[in-house]
Amino acid sequence: MGSISLEDVRKNEEVKIFLEIAERQMEALGFTEHSFRHVGLVSATAGNILKSLEYPEREVELAKIAGYLHDIGNAVNRVDHAHSGAILAYNILTKMGMEPREAAEIMLAIGNHDEGSGTAVNNISAALILADKSDVHRSRVKNRDFATFDIHDRVNYAVEKSVITVDKNKKTALLELSIDTRICPVIDYFEIFLARMTMNRRAADYLGLNFRLVINGSYLL
Repeated sequence: MGSISLEDVRKNEEVKIFLEIAERQMEALGFTEHSFRHVGLVSATAGNILKSLEYPEREVELAKIAGYLHDIGNAVNRVDHAHSGAILAYNILTKMGMEPREAAEIMLAIGNHDEGSGTAVNNISAALILADKSDVHRSRVKNRDFATFDIHDRVNYAVEKSVITVDKNKKTALLELSIDTRICPVIDYFEIFLARMTMNRRAADYLGLNFRLVINGSYLL
């Protein structure tokens, strides 16, 4: 068995098909974008978080892979997508030749990335949670009819910038958002994302960091 890389996973035909089917289902359900743009960004961010904290190179790569695969469970059903996705990811990765222990760490992270049933349980899951829950942005809104926006569409569309950075020396994980308050007030963000912010705080704590939230230049957490 060799070391499976993110690039190997990106090229895998089964992964491509699952992500395509997942996005088709999410679009039919009226959700924001969860496919190649989202997973690519989450993958890069999760890897950068562990890299900035000087974790081993292989663990950084595993975080990238977990980020890329974390939403493939949406190809099965949105309900329990973290759990079904974890099993799918493990099966795909071991079939590709990944060591079972590495695949199991990724499975654990994916199975715990959803705020409804998960929490940070290993370094990879903590990085994945911070990366996934920070991707709130206008580009994720698939609905182009503003008159029919629900609160999730409205909040995502109002966010013009969303960047999470970690500082090993200051021991902080800083999420910075720019929100157009003409589209939605800041309170709407907290209405739908409070559980995610709590999850972010616990994930940051797992990595020995303090979670901070800045919206339009003001520290709110």
